[in-house]
Amino acid sequence: MARALAGQSHVKSGSARAAQLLSVVALSGCGTDAGPSEHTASNASAITTIDVRRSLVATEQPILERFSFERVMQQLVNQSHVPGLTASKLFRQWWDTQNPKPGLGLGAHCDDQSDAILGPTVNQYPYFCRPAPSEGAQAACDPFSAGSPCAYTPIGLFNRFDIAPENGAYCGEYRIVYAKESGVLDSDARNLLIFEAAMPNPLPLLGLDGCRGLANFWANLSNISDIETRADRLENFYFNGLLSIPPYPPVVHISHFGDNANGRGQIRTNQFIDPTPRIWSLREFKLKRTCGLLSCSSLRFVPVTVKSNPYGPLFDPALPHPRASTFQTAFLGQVDGLSGTTIPEIEFTVADSYNSAQSQANGTEGNYVTQFGAGPSALHTALAAALAARGSSLTPENLVARAQALSCAGCHRLSSNADLGGGIVWPPSLGFVHVSERDIESVDGVTRYLISDALTNEFLPHRKDVFERFLAGSLILNLLSLKPIGGFLTH
Repeated sequence: MARALAGQSHVKSGSARAAQLLSVVALSGCGTDAGPSEHTASNASAITTIDVRRSLVATEQPILERFSFERVMQQLVNQSHVPGLTASKLFRQWWDTQNPKPGLGLGAHCDDQSDAILGPTVNQYPYFCRPAPSEGAQAACDPFSAGSPCAYTPIGLFNRFDIAPENGAYCGEYRIVYAKESGVLDSDARNLLIFEAAMPNPLPLLGLDGCRGLANFWANLSNISDIETRADRLENFYFNGLLSIPPYPPVVHISHFGDNANGRGQIRTNQFIDPTPRIWSLREFKLKRTCGLLSCSSLRFVPVTVKSNPYGPLFDPALPHPRASTFQTAFLGQVDGLSGTTIPEIEFTVADSYNSAQSQANGTEGNYVTQFGAGPSALHTALAAALAARGSSLTPENLVARAQALSCAGCHRLSSNADLGGGIVWPPSLGFVHVSERDIESVDGVTRYLISDALTNEFLPHRKDVFERFLAGSLILNLLSLKPIGGFLTH
């Protein structure tokens, strides 16, 4: 968003510096000497008006058939250089995290930490085990065998350049969404996986301009009407990287899913497989590799906190949890950010000490509005006073509802069509998901998976606006800020 900020720099002015440095790189013989091809990201001026269904999201089956789950998992295994590791073993270790220890004995388990009152925990908040017949059953399943009950299919690719921070510390996220095939017909067997790769900036001294070649790659897909050519280019980018100056590594790389110095990137899950009463749980994992001087011994999925998802009961004014008081004090400092007048302007930052490792999309744990209650309380009174001081017509309940909408559980279900005050109504999902394995449509003779109204009518138009302003060189950036260029709509 174009706002007057201290330390700002205009992207267009940075483009000249980027072009100059890129020329020096090319003349020095660095990078690649390959000429332009379908596998090369152009650093020249790209188009500045994009087609969102080509440059921001792809759910067409002819494109997605190039992105098999086995191919992604095998590429991660190949990159790990861990002797004896297979894609099936890595998958089983992943889902063994949902089982009580000792399980397979290959890595983390749901009850590695425990509290006498709360039971199994992560970050001192509840982390429910989900053993067989829930997701933990997949620890005994091979997803790649013929007719496997735990097979997955790709249903979407997403360009999240809008997540790139203003200072260009990295180039945003590039995602692949998978759905458990059994969930198409069986509501009790649904499970979705989202690989969210954080792309490093090859020229961080240029700020976000170091990511311009990558942005141009995505933008130029809008000019390609042939779906097979778009599929070729996306397949190459995700699995081989881009031969450009500077080059970009493949999206599918273990270092892009948490195994890096900054812990950027993650894999998130939308877990539906749970006996009655079913609890829809959104969770987050990082890939972590253990290496010595000469070799690597393990690659594992590790459960971590779900970012920007504070533990719901922290909103309860009467909660005896030791972090409740400090969280509620911190929440008072969020009044300005949560008072945005449009959805993209709503901001909510959460210290990780308050984040849960499970965002529950039904029940009361993830329902901040229910936890907060209807006053009076010290927190309610303090929020009302802060709103009155800034002349706002919003209520304390509105602020809590906005925080909920930015959580995983809120965005995926709890906040669909919710009135957030100030004339803002949160747009609906497809009922727990934003791209569905259960709903398809045919457009120009091509079958594609359906996306939510929230994506179609709110999130994608905003991402398009941010992306096009960057392409045109009219996006104003604070070179000292880690705030995402598109705001805090990360889900």
